[in-house]
Amino acid sequence: MITSTLVTIASINFDRVVEFYTQFLGLTPDQYIPNVYAEFPMPGLRLGIFCPKSSNQDEFGHSSQSGMSLCLEVVSLEDSINELAQLGYPPLGQITTAAHGREIYAYDPDGNRLILHQG
Repeated sequence: MITSTLVTIASINFDRVVEFYTQFLGLTPDQYIPNVYAEFPMPGLRLGIFCPKSSNQDEFGHSSQSGMSLCLEVVSLEDSINELAQLGYPPLGQITTAAHGREIYAYDPDGNRLILHQG
């Protein structure tokens, strides 16, 4: 039986990615081991960032397009877009309207897809 959910992102650019999520989420990791692991408590799940050991880095090599999407429901899509732009990672496309509300795609420093959604 599942008791909690943890999504992890492997990054050889650990410090840059942890700083990105710290600023964008407005959260400080509640678990942090420098250059190894950071974990952010979020509603409904925990987001972990880890730096793969050098012997395993090939396994976590990044292509130009990651298959992972982190879907985040936000209060204000426009405010979130502005925050990403201030961090240097503005969404590349336009806001679209889907059956579940408005959304836009953005990417973190390693190219992992963020789907920002406002119902």
